[in-house]
Amino acid sequence: MIVTKLRDARESLDIKQKDLTELYQVKKSTISGWENGHDTIPLIKLILFANKYNYSLDYLFGLIPHNIEYEKIEISLPKIGKNLKIIRKINYKTQEEIAHFLGISQSTYSHYEKGIRLIPTNYIYSLSQIYKNYSIDKILNRKRKIKK
Repeated sequence: MIVTKLRDARESLDIKQKDLTELYQVKKSTISGWENGHDTIPLIKLILFANKYNYSLDYLFGLIPHNIEYEKIEISLPKIGKNLKIIRKINYKTQEEIAHFLGISQSTYSHYEKGIRLIPTNYIYSLSQIYKNYSIDKILNRKRKIKK
């Protein structure tokens, strides 16, 4: 189970699984599978939840104990890809090294950095394990909300 706090977040908002079926355009059993760890929620769906209900991805993944408020994630494949490349280079890693760690081909990983495809949920989680100084929110170039 990669996303460990999705159910907690939903329940704290007093939202039922059936209410999320409309947001995600999926069956209730799909949401149950995501919450129970039987299935992996697509990153695009997780971002939709985080943006709508103001949750940190790091909290939803169980990487931090409390939610932190962030600005909405802009789902721009080129921008996310560029940030993946910048962080990889800052950490002195090659695409080949990252691809090997993720168990995928270099060309597949290259598609994420080029903004051709959105990196899958399990891979973004794995990158947070490689890049210890970068949270998932930061990998996706999410900015913290500034309190006024």
